Amino acid sequence: MLYYSGVSRHLGNVDHGDTITDFLPMERARGITIQSAAISFNWPPKQHLQEGQNPKTINLIDTPGHQDFRFEVDRCLPVLDGAVCIIDAVKGVEAHTERVWASAQQHSIPRLVFVNKLDRDGASFQKSIMDVASRLNAWPLVCQLPLWDKTGEEFQGVVDVIERRGMRWSAAGVCSLVKEETLRANETLWNEIETARVKLIERLCEDDDELVEAFSEIGTDLPSPLIKASIRRVVRTANGSVVPVFAGSSLRNIGVEPLLDAVVDYLPSPEQAPDVEVRIGKETKMLSEVMSDKAVTAAASPKAGALASVFKVVNDPNLFPGTHGMLTFVRVYHGSLHKNAQVWNANLAKFEKPFHIAQVSASKIGEIPYLAPGQIGAVTGLKTARTGDTLHILPTQQSHKGLSLANLRTMTIRPPDVGPAVAFVSVEAYGAVETKKLADALNKLAREDPSLRWSRGDEPGSEDTFVLSGMGQLHLDVAMDRLRTTYQVNASFSDVQVDYKECITVPSTGPYRHVYERVVANKSGMAACTVEIEQIEEGSEASDEDHQLKRPDAPGESTFTFERDGNVFHICFTGGGDDTVFPFDLDMVSRQLFSGAYGALARGPRRGSPMHGCRVTVVFNAETDYGGAGTDGHIVNAALNAVRNALREAHNRSQVAVLEPVMNVHIAAPDDSAGAIQRDITGSRGGVVLEMRESSSTGGSSSSSIFGDNLIDLSQVYAPADPYVSIQSLREEKRGVTRLLEIVATVPLKEMLAYDSRLRSMTGGRHSFTMELVSFERVKGSREKDL
Repeated sequence: MLYYSGVSRHLGNVDHGDTITDFLPMERARGITIQSAAISFNWPPKQHLQEGQNPKTINLIDTPGHQDFRFEVDRCLPVLDGAVCIIDAVKGVEAHTERVWASAQQHSIPRLVFVNKLDRDGASFQKSIMDVASRLNAWPLVCQLPLWDKTGEEFQGVVDVIERRGMRWSAAGVCSLVKEETLRANETLWNEIETARVKLIERLCEDDDELVEAFSEIGTDLPSPLIKASIRRVVRTANGSVVPVFAGSSLRNIGVEPLLDAVVDYLPSPEQAPDVEVRIGKETKMLSEVMSDKAVTAAASPKAGALASVFKVVNDPNLFPGTHGMLTFVRVYHGSLHKNAQVWNANLAKFEKPFHIAQVSASKIGEIPYLAPGQIGAVTGLKTARTGDTLHILPTQQSHKGLSLANLRTMTIRPPDVGPAVAFVSVEAYGAVETKKLADALNKLAREDPSLRWSRGDEPGSEDTFVLSGMGQLHLDVAMDRLRTTYQVNASFSDVQVDYKECITVPSTGPYRHVYERVVANKSGMAACTVEIEQIEEGSEASDEDHQLKRPDAPGESTFTFERDGNVFHICFTGGGDDTVFPFDLDMVSRQLFSGAYGALARGPRRGSPMHGCRVTVVFNAETDYGGAGTDGHIVNAALNAVRNALREAHNRSQVAVLEPVMNVHIAAPDDSAGAIQRDITGSRGGVVLEMRESSSTGGSSSSSIFGDNLIDLSQVYAPADPYVSIQSLREEKRGVTRLLEIVATVPLKEMLAYDSRLRSMTGGRHSFTMELVSFERVKGSREKDL
């Protein structure tokens, strides 16, 4: 994309390690994307435009494909106006693709599908289309057909079904048009083009009334502009239930230019994108509702000067000299974000001042004066902003009716959900200087990637030892590599180990009251609170309404709810009087109480592992528990010690158990090795095989799907046959096709940490392997004794 748009003068290649958006040394060494990279370019090129036309600006975010970096994808999804989902034509839709597709569904992101690697042995365009229907539960609109040579063996280009136009690419990536007469000369191909066009129009008519009217007047031979306009409307309103499908091979540069045309033609601009959900205090509203001129005028309310979401933080002084290494990537949703303008961080409740605004092209940056609505760029100089934070430029009015300035300061754009960590490494620094350096580096890593957590040993003699937790083996390998190379920390690292959890085994424990009256930061003071810890029953959602506080806030009371790492925290304030006026900032004190309670759950009483599945209720009485101004540290410590005391008492009563992460594992392997893998999982590794099925099966009239019961009837889906299938006899093998079986199992993570290398020896490297956390289960019997 960057080469054809003129940003790059060479065609980057993952195998050669010279790609632009994969610029980290570890990315180039492994040939994978590890962190998302943002880059902007214009399309179409000026030479392709008519006089008076201007190119569109595309802000591209290249995201990782490995399941360990799913959070890296999820935190980018909310800022997107559209997405291109790339499918391997050999493997079809993989398990990780299903999960990312489901996340895109939650954010209502319009999507296109690009079937890649059609030049590979075993590639099947037909199978990939059927996978889109069966595994993604999306109706595929076949907009292109693969163009093969006369033998049906070599992939040469694509045929645009809408325009009835063929495109062929040379080895140098140069595109040439195939004349219509040449296409018509191949009767089989031409008939397929006409069939695909009719099927495309018929499917569009089911979702687009405007096209139905044109169809009733003109018939099936509709002009191309009408069809394209219909696709544009359907893509923007169908919420992923209908997706255009395109074909190509990025390694051979086939199909990239038509895909860019499709991005411009079909995906929405920022003004046309779906509305964004924001949270103001306890309420959830749509951004357009809050920011509309009508709403502001009617309520005489302040209108935010600017609103932006932080979707990525990067800290690498070697890549970005002159910026002190820290770049905060933002998406502007409302207003304009100018340099040197003071911004309010709604998540941290504090002001910061950005130094510069930059447009980023992967590892290169260029300063610009401001970011307009819909733009993506980077801010330098923010010292505390984290991934997922919301930034404001607040209006100058101080008090208003309706939406007050105080409420506006709490408005946040929904941050990504961070799942619990499942693996960890111990890091020990050499000496006091290196310990301070390591702590600073870990703090910056956690700002960049909130799915990385770290804690410091609080036992005597363990002050130099840190625990770094993450989402899997590769995730932590990358973090350790950055500590060594980017931050140049002199420390020793343990092997990656499973991150066990602890839980209470009784319905509830408490209430426990703690009074904290000591000197904190040279200030004497007092604070107290009462806590009760309940068990979240297995199989229930942490945020289930049945488990919220049973009663609404009474006069003189107020409640705040936080969720983090599988635990729920209810912060309840009482003693505010009949007019519910409290002598302190409720939002600030609720965060302090939450910080204390959350810190206490970070280390369980049995083996120092984080607590999981706890519902903590903290009651803070304004009349008896508040010691006055200047007691922030006392409030945090009151909650911290109250929760710790409750956990310690539960442990003394043998009411604390150990949990281990259990993974949902998907393995696609050749059928000749699938049996051995199944026996290995169920035998020595203590797993349970849930299902064995032919990978990406195209048969049948219905499908199993992660999207519920409203499934697509596959017998109604149009998918052109692959040409090489029809020229093979039944006794001959398909062209390079290996029958793959997919094994779905649940296995303890401890048995799967280094399983990829085991699979490689069993399958000869012909496998794909993904897993995700499905639950934490109690460790019993001999496994508990081993711990």
